[in-house]
This record gives sequence, structure tokens and C-alpha cells, in this order.
Amino acid sequence: MPRKNRGDLLSVGTRTRLYATRRTLPLSVQEETGLRFNVDVYFKDPLVARNNPAAAIDTDFDVPWEPGISDGPTSARFAVVDFDASSGVLEEPARWNAESNSFRGPKGEDLNTPKGRKLPQFRQISVWATVQNTLEFYEGGAGLGRRIEWGFDGNRLILVPTAGYGQNAYYDRQSKSLQFYWFNSDDGRVNTCESSDIVNHEFGHAVLDGLRPYYFETVFTETAAFHEFMGDLTAVLMAFRNNGFRKVVVKESEGDLDDASLLASLARQFGEAVTGQPYLRTALNQKTVGVVQGKGPHETSEVLTGAMFEIMAELLEKRKERQARRVQQDPSARTESLERLFWYTIEHMQRSAIQPLDFLPPCDVNFRDYALAVLRAEQITNPIDRERFRETMFDVFVKREILQEADRKLLEPGPIFTRVPLTVFHSIDDIGASRGSAYRFLDDNRGPLFIPLTADVVVADVARAKKLTTEGRQQSDQIVLQYLWREEILLSGSRFGQFSGQWTAMWCGGTIVLDQNGNLIHWSRKPGTQSLGRKPEHIAEAKAGAIRRDEFLDALAMRAKRGMIGERQVSPLGVLARAVPPFEVIVKDGFLSFNITPHFTLTHNEEDDEVGGRQWQISS
Repeated sequence: MPRKNRGDLLSVGTRTRLYATRRTLPLSVQEETGLRFNVDVYFKDPLVARNNPAAAIDTDFDVPWEPGISDGPTSARFAVVDFDASSGVLEEPARWNAESNSFRGPKGEDLNTPKGRKLPQFRQISVWATVQNTLEFYEGGAGLGRRIEWGFDGNRLILVPTAGYGQNAYYDRQSKSLQFYWFNSDDGRVNTCESSDIVNHEFGHAVLDGLRPYYFETVFTETAAFHEFMGDLTAVLMAFRNNGFRKVVVKESEGDLDDASLLASLARQFGEAVTGQPYLRTALNQKTVGVVQGKGPHETSEVLTGAMFEIMAELLEKRKERQARRVQQDPSARTESLERLFWYTIEHMQRSAIQPLDFLPPCDVNFRDYALAVLRAEQITNPIDRERFRETMFDVFVKREILQEADRKLLEPGPIFTRVPLTVFHSIDDIGASRGSAYRFLDDNRGPLFIPLTADVVVADVARAKKLTTEGRQQSDQIVLQYLWREEILLSGSRFGQFSGQWTAMWCGGTIVLDQNGNLIHWSRKPGTQSLGRKPEHIAEAKAGAIRRDEFLDALAMRAKRGMIGERQVSPLGVLARAVPPFEVIVKDGFLSFNITPHFTLTHNEEDDEVGGRQWQISS
């Protein structure tokens, strides 16, 4: 007998009317009315399921229902196309059954059963349900508090569960897709789409590309590494949110996150099958910026992933210590279970890690930018900070060499909000009304906003966010405005190799975040070199821009010398070509644009890139 989803007795019309008010309804009501329905997924992947039955299949995994949901699965933001390019087989899609409020196999099979999980349609709904759930988190109040656009034209991201044979999975902007491959190991077939870690990691790339599309246009290792960090962060955070899996982790680690390898290890089945290691990467590490100097993006990203996991462990210890002090002072005081303390910490970390993404600059992000954004977000939502959480975060960032001890002045008491001394006042409603209105605000205030008079400013995005604090209180609305301009640069000298004598451009700009009252929440900038005036702050800004320009040229010259830049080939099917350079060059309007490319093989040996060995990533 097929397992029934809740809300079966409601008509589609009634459910649709309730859908309009879903944001005001508790999760329990959404579940009872069918506004959420059940889809079985792996907690981690099939290997974890075999080795740890308690962390096998999540039978309580719920995803949000939508009026337009249909076969595929297809929803407002996603469409599954299960085409295997290596065999030329297009699998039949999972069928949507409105009466049972669930997806079925081609012959009506229940996919939430051991037999149903052997069908290709289980992989289809598993991938779809995972990203549907993750997007809901990112767009919710605990996340960014707003709708997220993709980094390409269109509103549906294509999901390809079995794109072909190979040890591969990647996000590709050009084909507007997440592509997951399969391969054979000693233990049988490995479907990368069945690993929730890999699916969430690749989806993290898609989310970041939508939030900051210019991060792909870079030659800096830390910017590329931030993309990898975003993928790993998404995988770890979504594992945190799973109640059943979290219970297993608490039991296994006994509340010591330094021993929570099941939670911190990513893509266990893939790692053992391909690298012979129990995981692909882990958040349990002590790496610093100095240790990974000269390494590739994947290894460099582990510094930031490890730092955020360490911060979470430290915050949990602070909560445990606070409870111990309270009990010592009053033995009759009410205490929270270890699992509950863990959940409080996880909620705190989810907001601390995701909400600061809105504070990042529009281009060339580095680890320092993110650390400053994390500290600022914590100051806004927890200004009193009796437990000194910001100091704990700061100490970890210093230990990892992301911040310096001299930055400790950031912790000194001061006003929470300030105002930019604008030349021309614009109301918040006007600024947030459209990109055209935002541009007039920028143009009227070029001086105080450090924008050169001759710069052709592009408004990359303007959005209004409604975020929540850790306690669930509404924060002030945030107007997030990203703006950029290009500085043209002639590549002159033999160090640029084949690119010498050609023109490129360095992106400059900033992200300014204001609250609904016009107060400055955060302002991150990537300055240019053009003269802004004779004021000390203008001279300092241009000097910082000159340093950026030199770093950009040095990084580009290094990539060119090591043969790491090439043209990217794409097949008509949207599957990447066999050989893919780590960085690609595109000629547009007479200028060279240098971009990072998708990590074409997850097992790529990055040290080869750095010593001029195998510079290009090769598909299996």
C-alpha cells in the first residue's frame, strides 16, 4: 500500500488558496494540509546508509508544495531532465500524482519504498527534493530573507541526475544546469546524484552565482576558493538542519564536535570509491592561509570551511559552559538537553554563515571580506553580546590567518549604525524601487561613495531582504545594492605571454547595505585606481585600488606563465568538453575576460596546476 502524504483529502483548489498564506502558517499546519509533502532521500549517501543504518534513509524529509508542480519533477525554479549523454538514454520522468500529493514511477510505483528506490525516478525526485528544500532555506528569514535569482537568463535551473559516465558533478552556467555523473567502483555503481553532500555542494555554486555573478570573472585563488567554500558550507549546513541525522551525530560525538566526523566529512561514498579516503573533504581541519599558500581553490577553501566549523564548535562549548555555570549557581535551574543546545548553536551558525553573504563585495571576494561580514552580521543581530560570541569568532579568524591581531579594534564598543554623508538625499523606497532609481542614487553621490566621475556604473542588483534574528525576531529591512564599473588595462610585457598587447579590464565597485531608515548596515568596496579628489580618504581609496591592480596583474601573469588559461569548448548537448582549462578566456567587445571554469573532476590534483604539470582538468 503506497504511503500517503498528509493533506490527501484537500482538493487542489483548497490547497492552492492555503498556499497564498503559507508564510503565515506553522510547519505543522503546512504538513497537515499538504503544503509540504514527503520525499525519501539519503541522509548522506548509500555508503553511509550501509555502514550506519541509523543514518540511512530520511523518511521524514518534507519539501514545499507548489501549484504548478508537475512531471519531471518540474517546479517554479527547477526542471529535471534525466538524459545520459554517454548512452543517449532519456529516462522517463517521475509522474506527479495530484490525488496522492506525491511523485510516482512511470507505472504508478511508490518511490518511497525499497523497491521504488531502485528506479531511475527515485534519483530524479531525490535531486529535486534536495535542492527544493535547500533553496527554501536560503530564501527564508533564517537565510537571506528574499528571492534568489540565478546567474543566467531564465528562472529554472536544469537538474541532470545521470548526465553520463564519469567521476564528476558540476554546476554549469552556460547550460543552466547541475550535472551529476555515475561510475562503477569495486562496490558497484556510484551515482553522484544520490549523495546529498554533492548535490548541495553543486547547488551552493548555483546559489552564489546568482547572488554574485561576477565572482566567476576572476583570476584570484581566494575568489575561486570562496565558491568551493560556499559549496561545502551548503552541504554541511543542510546536514545540520536534518533532525534525524543531527540526533545520530550528537549520539556518536557525545556533543564533542571535534569528533563529529560523520557530520563534517563530505561525500563519503564518492571519496572511498575514487580516492580511497573515507571522505572527499572535511570541515575538521586546522589549516591556515599560510599553509595553503600556492595551493588550488579546493584545498584553499578548507581554511574557511574549517574556520566556520570551528566557530560552531566553540559556540556550542560556550552554551554548555553557560548552562553549567547556571546549574552551579542554582542546582534547581532548568537545563536543556545536549541535543537542544546543539540545535540552538546550529540555528545561530546558519544565520551567522548565510546572512553575511549579502554584505560581500560584488567582485573579487576574499576570505577577509567574508570574515568582516560575519562579524558585522553578529554585531547587528546581537549588539550586547554578553557571551562574547564576536570575540570567539574573531579569535578563530585570527588563528586561521584570515584576520590579523591588529584588526581587534573591530571589537571595540561603538555605534551600531552610522550614516554615509551623502551629497544628495534619496529615500530608501526610491533607492530600492528599481535599478534605474538605484543608479541615480549612486550617480548623485559619486564623491562620498568613491565612484569616479567618468566611470560607467553598472547596478548589478538591488534587493530588499527581510531577515530574522536567532530568536526569530524580525530585523530591520535591508536594502542590498551592488554596483560595479570597469577599469581598462593594457597587458604589456612578456610575462603575459600570448595575451601581451591586448586589453582587459579590472572590475571595481561595492555593496552598500542600508536599513529601512537609511542607516548604514555594511559597506564593502573593491576600489579602482582613478583619481577621486584630494581629500585624504580619496587618496587612500585610489592607493588601495593601485594595490588591487598590481595583485590582479601578478595573478594573471602567473596563470598565463603556467598555461592555466585557455578557451573552453562546449558540446551541443551542454556537456562540457573532455579537456577544460582551470581558467578560460573570452573575447568580448575587444577586451579579454578571464573566468574560472567549473571543477570538471572532483578528484583533480591541484598541485599539478601549481607546478605546470597537468594544467587542464580531464574528464574520466
